[in-house]
Amino acid sequence: MDQPTKKKPSRIQQKNRKRILEAALDVFSQHGYRGATLDQIAEAAGLSKPNILYYFSGKEEIHVTLLNRLMETWLDPLAEMDPDGDPLEELLAYVRRKLQMSRDFPRESRLFANEILQGAPRMAPHLQSGLKPLFDEKCTLIRMWMDQGRLAPVDPGHLIVSIWATTQHYADFDAQLGVLMPPGAPGAESFLDTLYTRLLSPLAQGTA
Repeated sequence: MDQPTKKKPSRIQQKNRKRILEAALDVFSQHGYRGATLDQIAEAAGLSKPNILYYFSGKEEIHVTLLNRLMETWLDPLAEMDPDGDPLEELLAYVRRKLQMSRDFPRESRLFANEILQGAPRMAPHLQSGLKPLFDEKCTLIRMWMDQGRLAPVDPGHLIVSIWATTQHYADFDAQLGVLMPPGAPGAESFLDTLYTRLLSPLAQGTA
């Protein structure tokens, strides 16, 4: 017997789902999962709470939907590291991509950080099945470059984590940076322009 065809959401339904997810992203990135409420999401979306529950079963489903959507985007910059490229140029490009993500997706970065700070209760399967194999693959690649004398020896895992810490800081601690280096402040942009090279210059020392 043929399975019934799932009805495609109407344009209005698609628009409302997107509206709810955008509002929820704001709320979750500001308050975290525990501090966020459906009432806050409904208010931010300009919809009633029953309207929210028509599209999603509750706060957790909205949060998991956002995390699932985020994970692929989050892995892309690391996945793009080319084994056949110049090691320093590939790492430099990776730092640029990560910093650009912090500029373009600050709410998503804070959503991710809040989830990890809570022990990754909803994202743990993605970390195991998506991030861990890719992380191990790129650590192996960086270690190979070091064994070939093309990069100075450091721990590849800590190198990647250091890049995360440096680049994601610009999104996760935006309020602090807004005080320390507000847009247009002398030296703010020049610092960002030289960040990549300063972070990676030690890797070039002692290479063949």
